[in-house]
Amino acid sequence: MEGMLYKWTNYISGWQPRWFVLHGGTLSYYDSQEDAWKGCKGSIKISVCEIQVHSSDSTRVDLTIPGEQYFYLRAINAAERQKWLVALGTAKACLTDNRTKREKELQENTEALKTKMSELRLYCDLLLQQVNKIKENDELGDTPESTCTTFLKTLEECMQIANRTFTTDLATQSPPGTPPVAPIKPQKVYFSHQLCVGELTTPEIEHYDQPAEGDDESEDDEQKQIGQEQMDKVDQSQTHDNNNGDVKDFRLQHQEEGEEEGEIPRKSTESEDTEQVETFFSTMSHRFSDIRLDDDNGIPTQEFLDSCYAIVPVLDKLGSTVFAPVKMDFVGNIKKIHQKLRSDPESFSTLQSIVLHEVETDVAQVRNSATEALLWLRRGLKFLKEFLSEVNAGEQDIQGALNNAYGKTLRQYHGWVVRGVFALALRASPSYQSFTAALVSREGDELKSDFINGMHRDLGVYLPAMEKQLAILDALYEQYNLESDEVV
Repeated sequence: MEGMLYKWTNYISGWQPRWFVLHGGTLSYYDSQEDAWKGCKGSIKISVCEIQVHSSDSTRVDLTIPGEQYFYLRAINAAERQKWLVALGTAKACLTDNRTKREKELQENTEALKTKMSELRLYCDLLLQQVNKIKENDELGDTPESTCTTFLKTLEECMQIANRTFTTDLATQSPPGTPPVAPIKPQKVYFSHQLCVGELTTPEIEHYDQPAEGDDESEDDEQKQIGQEQMDKVDQSQTHDNNNGDVKDFRLQHQEEGEEEGEIPRKSTESEDTEQVETFFSTMSHRFSDIRLDDDNGIPTQEFLDSCYAIVPVLDKLGSTVFAPVKMDFVGNIKKIHQKLRSDPESFSTLQSIVLHEVETDVAQVRNSATEALLWLRRGLKFLKEFLSEVNAGEQDIQGALNNAYGKTLRQYHGWVVRGVFALALRASPSYQSFTAALVSREGDELKSDFINGMHRDLGVYLPAMEKQLAILDALYEQYNLESDEVV
């Protein structure tokens, strides 16, 4: 993209027109289009700069590399600035997402290693149990006991090294933009306190991350329970193994010993399965479903704006760089309405009071008015509502859901340039698994069987309340003929 923008030069010359060219991830500027052959006067890399919109000037955009470069720019009008914001945000997104082949291979290897680590942990536990079973039944004397003890010690040291390597080196080498990998908790293996070979005893074996004495026992019980579930899965996959009977016998013995020592019975597994999983939408600081409307359906301004701020992270979860222009426009409109609220909190306690006041003073359709800001904020919220409704209805194609939501809401207000750029940006949208994993309140919850049900449950409460308030605003704008067909 290229075009004329005003650039702040200094306090003497002020804002001066310059010809800007965005190409290959770099924004360069020249004295004029005719003088471009002379070479650029300066440039800034989009991949490393911060893109910021001005809180009160609808034509201004700032590009900064803190401590290094500052580009203060102004467009001819708000529509032109929007085009530049979309182009800059898309360029930044493409550069960030364009990872090298080595980085992509590293991410794939990370996932593969995570899976293998889980398998290694499981079979290590099985080997420890089988070796101790052999030690229990062997009556040959000290030699088997010594050999088994050495084997157990060596195997445990190998697991400690593998765990340290995975959690330190590999975690720090994850490529940029990689979703956080849930840490693998080493499973604790418990045996009875006296596993004898003749008169010899071997102490209980625990892993290196044993909690300090006096810690809550709930974590220990949970680890035993997880180990029990893993044992069940392995037993099912080893139905043709000759040693399968011995493993099951040991598991039954271990369960009996655990019950004698007061461990959690099987009922705890059932209660854990029925435990409700919290999601992003149930742990938000402010929700549309928590807003109490006035008797005449007045929407409290502060509570509404707080709920709007609270849903902004959904754009980050879709891609902080891809949706940077949408997010900046969204937040900018919230700030404009908030400034109006601060000017007279008592008079503007509801959104309807703000709109009616500007209608009466004949400024409702003036550029940068609170009514115009609410118009675009409402359109942005409709886009998010339609997208989340698609996901809640079972759509797992995130790109398709975004495209459908865009077609129903924002597309009719965008010109062909913005439409094309938006379509290009959607190609960097995350997978369904990555997006839903970003909606957890606790790392690892996305692996629980009830997580998806919890997400649908929370959206089932959140979306109807959001839709009701948007419908109230729709009726208000239609009543006073405040809708605008202006295309940006």
